[in-house]
Amino acid sequence: MADSSFFTNKGPLTLWDCAQIAGCALSCDEAKAKSISLIDVAPLQVATDEHVSFFDNAKYKQTFSGTNAGVCVTHPQMAEFAPDDCQLLLSDNPYLAYTKIARAFYPESDRKVLGVSETARIHPDAKIGDNVSIGEYTVIEEGAEIGDNVTIDHHSVIGHCVKVGKGSHIGSHAVVSHCLIGQGCRLHNGVRIGQAGFGFASAMDGTPPLPVPQLGRVIIEDHVNIGASTTIDRGSGPDTVIGAGTIIDNLVQIGHNVKIGKGCVLVSQVGISGSTEIGNFVQIGGQAGLSGHIKIGDFAKIAAQSGVIGDVDAKQEVMGFPARPSREFLKDTAQLKRLSKTKKQK
Repeated sequence: MADSSFFTNKGPLTLWDCAQIAGCALSCDEAKAKSISLIDVAPLQVATDEHVSFFDNAKYKQTFSGTNAGVCVTHPQMAEFAPDDCQLLLSDNPYLAYTKIARAFYPESDRKVLGVSETARIHPDAKIGDNVSIGEYTVIEEGAEIGDNVTIDHHSVIGHCVKVGKGSHIGSHAVVSHCLIGQGCRLHNGVRIGQAGFGFASAMDGTPPLPVPQLGRVIIEDHVNIGASTTIDRGSGPDTVIGAGTIIDNLVQIGHNVKIGKGCVLVSQVGISGSTEIGNFVQIGGQAGLSGHIKIGDFAKIAAQSGVIGDVDAKQEVMGFPARPSREFLKDTAQLKRLSKTKKQK
């Protein structure tokens, strides 16, 4: 259960409220659902009759059968494992439904507007919207535009002519330049957005490489979430683009001119080289590396620690290095294991 020192609970909610919020079917009638009051969300092991919990993995069916949770979100196929006294919220996507309920108890946007700190340095030509919170020692440079209801935490730098859309939140120690940020975005602590990309020209005569001017921008569309200490380089001419609704984990590196589509998920320590194009709703596992100038199709899945050096078709799943179709990789791995075992026996 959440520590009230750090998180504000907006409960109670009735079971009926939860069903409407998450779009779930009920295991009881409407009248009973409206009479059941719930104060919080909690894991199966510690939940009481006033809590909403979640179950979607048959591996934990014994835990589910023994839970004291008053309400549980689950798939209709899992309902048979529920305790007799546990009310059910039934959904084909239980995790998403539970997430909606948890967000209702703990809305992320519930942040008190602190106003503008006296130590913040804001250029006279910067434009600041209504209900903006700007933290201690934050710098807003000339020509920057900060939309309504934006929060910028302590010690951050918003560079020359950067635009931040309504309702966005930028964490502490962030540095943002050469960037247009959409509405409802979240940039976590320590992000670095808009620095020069890694481009050099070499004379091959023993003189040091000469940096190529990086003249593009970073375009971050609406409702993008960027994890702590992630870096996104500005384009060298074309812009670097992050599509709407994309979620990027901590410690991700995105090179210049990269274009990422809508609704993608990039897990920690992914590295994407310059000018790679990623389609919509692509999932990339942790520590995967993508070489430059390749294309990844819509809904593709790239497994953790894969090394992708060529194009990946839409809806294709790849893994390994060099990355290849997952079934092929697993088949090859099994064959190598058999060969190794045979050699040892001989």
